[in-house]
Amino acid sequence: MSDREFDALLSELVELEAEHPDLHDPNSPTQRVGGEPIEGFITLDHSVPMLSIDNTYNEAEVRAWVERMQKNLGGSDDLFGNKIRFVCEPKIDGVALSIRYEDGSFVRALTRGDGQRGDDVSHAVRTIRSIPLTIEQAPDVLEVRGEVFIPLDVFERINEQREADGDEPFMNPRNACAGTLKNLDPKIAASRNLGFLAHGRGEISQTKGFDSHSSFIETIKAFGFPVAESIEVVDDLDGVLQAIEHIDHARHTLPYATDGVVIRVDSFAQQDQLGTTSKSPRWCIAYKFPAERKPTRLLAVEHQVGKTGKITPRATLEPVLLAGTTVSHATLHNYGMVRQRDLHTGDLVEVEKAGEIIPQVIRVIENERPKKAQPVTPPEHCPACGAPLEIEPPEAIDDPMLETTRRCINPECPAQIREKLVWFAGRKQMDIDGLGESTIDAIRASEIPLNHFADIYTLHAHKDALLEIERMGEKKVENLLSGIEDSKSRGLGRLLGSMGIRHVGTSTAKSLARVFPDLNAMMDAELWQLMPMAVNRMSQTKREELTGSKGKVDNEYETGLGADTAPVFHAYLHSDAAKETFEALRMLGVDLTSTDYMDAGAASASPFSGKTIVLTGTLESFARPDLAELLESFGAKVTGSVSKNTDLVIAGEKAGSKLSKAESLGIEVWNEEKLTKALAQIDR
Repeated sequence: MSDREFDALLSELVELEAEHPDLHDPNSPTQRVGGEPIEGFITLDHSVPMLSIDNTYNEAEVRAWVERMQKNLGGSDDLFGNKIRFVCEPKIDGVALSIRYEDGSFVRALTRGDGQRGDDVSHAVRTIRSIPLTIEQAPDVLEVRGEVFIPLDVFERINEQREADGDEPFMNPRNACAGTLKNLDPKIAASRNLGFLAHGRGEISQTKGFDSHSSFIETIKAFGFPVAESIEVVDDLDGVLQAIEHIDHARHTLPYATDGVVIRVDSFAQQDQLGTTSKSPRWCIAYKFPAERKPTRLLAVEHQVGKTGKITPRATLEPVLLAGTTVSHATLHNYGMVRQRDLHTGDLVEVEKAGEIIPQVIRVIENERPKKAQPVTPPEHCPACGAPLEIEPPEAIDDPMLETTRRCINPECPAQIREKLVWFAGRKQMDIDGLGESTIDAIRASEIPLNHFADIYTLHAHKDALLEIERMGEKKVENLLSGIEDSKSRGLGRLLGSMGIRHVGTSTAKSLARVFPDLNAMMDAELWQLMPMAVNRMSQTKREELTGSKGKVDNEYETGLGADTAPVFHAYLHSDAAKETFEALRMLGVDLTSTDYMDAGAASASPFSGKTIVLTGTLESFARPDLAELLESFGAKVTGSVSKNTDLVIAGEKAGSKLSKAESLGIEVWNEEKLTKALAQIDR
């Protein structure tokens, strides 16, 4: 069947299921694309423990294991005259999984967990196309065990995208696969095209026809399960060693990551005779391949800027053949690691493929360093826009070896702008009707400039060009331009929360807009005025250095910024990039005054000023988002969880665990009646 025919049938099935929800089948092929996110994981018992496998690392250990198996079973033939045979197959570097079927239907899939209990990841496993959801002529109960993995070509694509976005690449496919299965949203698993290879059994209600591992593999292969192609059944030690050599030579051509060979006694009866320890089966062992390392020359280091502003160092290497592929680049992860390795351009370095996939620089061969080699230095300003950089963690300022992240704090950095534009126009930000993700992409693909926030407010000058874009009719363009015009009056708080400024989200932006009446007042503020609560927690000496006063700061208002975050925001406000951005927006008519401003006297008069409040339960007279905004306008900070720092909980009907936790911590609780009376007494 062609893809087109398959897609047409799948679309028809989607429509039928929508028309007949009473016939919903969790094992429908439509579930392959992922359903709704789950709320959390359920941990369940394995019907048969999932034991780990002992490892060996050299031929002598493999030889000793084979001889021990033969000795314990009575020689080359067992005590009953049966030949002792071994099965050798690639050890997949994936995530172990046990899939249970009852009456031929998929029931659930569990991770290994601690071997006795595992997490139910059925929501993600249903999306794996190579795993059958129904099986014909299967035993009443069948548990198939195997490895879930991310195919190598998919893994490379994911990492290329992560590097382009400024995120650190995944270290290896196994970690990426584990994270994918543990994501609560099955659409993530569906998007990553996970693979599966079956290699074992759990509970089986009938054993007829299943007398050996090799026969079991053939049977489940007939049921539709994928299995490794490089499986060899051998009779002795020489056969085992030859199989290891064959798989070692073939593994770099396989579409999945392998890190060794699994060797097991084939006969199930002989396996039962050998038994298990508390952790591992005696009848099975894994031979682990050594990681391949080679020397090569470090030619240069690029400083890549991702969409979040994160700057990642990437090594350009003299090409070297490593683990079956030519390697020309390697991740350096972060500048703390660069310093720890003491990297210089021109160095002879040793490179290894982490997990046989990701090339990384392991060490410098120092006695081969050229005399004119220059140390690799981190950029002081953003390579893309020249803006200031934030270094994390803060203690890395004093100890550069600790640095994990270097980030551009300019929200209009060209390397980040597309994602910033999407965020800026969002409903909870500037709420620009008609400027969604697809429209932004369509405009940016045209000749209309849309590379800065200010460009949004010049789109009215390009109306004719907008009408020429596919699917941009007269009505849609009019709505878009009207939405842009409306957004100009959202006020300073909404603007700051929309710009993607580091450490300034929606809540912090509102807090700042309540303290400062307009942008000019905020720009004129001293650093300490952006974090008065943090200043009052400092030592007297440090406080005096910042404020010039020996006493504590008066009017201790909440801005949402602290000792680590306020300097970053202050540096951005006074950067050339920020000044240009705000001036451009001002010239185009965007309101830079605060619609949330409360002077200190009004804020202090409110019974909610400076309090951290949690809302829970159903309130008859208020929608929770509206009430949160109202309380914040009176100087409160509304959060979503109860802690020892919570001052007040407002509880409506059917208040649950948050109310119980508040009572256990002795936190003050108000009902809706008390809240209404308090609000009525505020002079508004």
